[in-house]
Amino acid sequence: MTIKNFLIEYDSINSSNTFTNGDVINGRIIVENSKEVKIQSLVFIAKGKARVSWHEHHGHHGQHQNHRKSHYWADEKYYEVKHHILREARQDGTEIIGPGRHVFPFTFRIPDKRIPSSFKSSIGKIVHKLKAELHQSMKLTKTAKVHFDFVSKADMDIPNLLDPQYGCKDKNFKVFGSGSVSLDVHTNKMGYRQGETLQVTAEIKNNASRSVKPKFELYEKISFFAQGRRRLSTNKILKEKAEAVEASSGSKTVTKTITIPRELPASILNCSIIKREYRLKVILDIKYAQDPEIKLPIIVLPKISGEKQPTANAGFESFGGANYPAWSNTPQQAAHAFVDPPPPYGAYPMYPSRPDYKS
Repeated sequence: MTIKNFLIEYDSINSSNTFTNGDVINGRIIVENSKEVKIQSLVFIAKGKARVSWHEHHGHHGQHQNHRKSHYWADEKYYEVKHHILREARQDGTEIIGPGRHVFPFTFRIPDKRIPSSFKSSIGKIVHKLKAELHQSMKLTKTAKVHFDFVSKADMDIPNLLDPQYGCKDKNFKVFGSGSVSLDVHTNKMGYRQGETLQVTAEIKNNASRSVKPKFELYEKISFFAQGRRRLSTNKILKEKAEAVEASSGSKTVTKTITIPRELPASILNCSIIKREYRLKVILDIKYAQDPEIKLPIIVLPKISGEKQPTANAGFESFGGANYPAWSNTPQQAAHAFVDPPPPYGAYPMYPSRPDYKS
């Protein structure tokens, strides 16, 4: 085989090996060949896209009943940049590279616009990848690709992000006892960084003839959208309990501090076909009765590697607002995406392509 090795790799820029809006990715395409090779072109491609796909069964499942399986899917593209590293230089439409190991550097700037973070599940995914294509006359195109982990900048312009959240619920009992229970829940805001503490206050009025036990649950809610349908999955993140409020004890204030796990993925709210949301659910556990519950939205904001932490009194403002331009699906032009030559290699780990990685 004339071409022994063909791969694409990039350099990390931080310890978490993540990239965000406006970051520059430096890397190289490597071609190793045992003898002289004629090629038509060598192309670098950077692409960000989302896709969802699932099947649903409709109708009865009896042996003689009609039932059908429907396939729902949707795609969304955020950017696609192509750059010709090598193209036909001779009149016969070929470029010749001699035997040996050839390294072709590239530099790519991630567009600084609204782009959702990397995500992967069995139903949908948001992928950001770098790809190389080697075109030769009368031969199959050779490809190499590598995915990189993109974390979107925090959108500080989300309405009510820093506003206190509030919910209330009343319950009157007619069976298994009498009386009423009311629940008022407050959080100091809606948006929290990974690793930040969330304080929730529950005002409980128990005028019923039984005790109630408050429970606090943080859960993840992932929605997939395609062709007018929605597929939903939920996942419990953590659960906390508080001491019971005894029967007919009047009002009691319960305060609970919950730490947002540092490794919890940030909310995804800027993709129209995949959404990752979080909810804080406060439940009053009452024996032999339907438990009243209140759900409040929680937005988990990403902590970008190298980003300054807020001072004790600064709140979120110290991070600065992310002023995104209007949404656009127009691919960025290659002329604007390629910047200065890459720095010397070796400063950070290299992440080579994985030929067996499915896109």
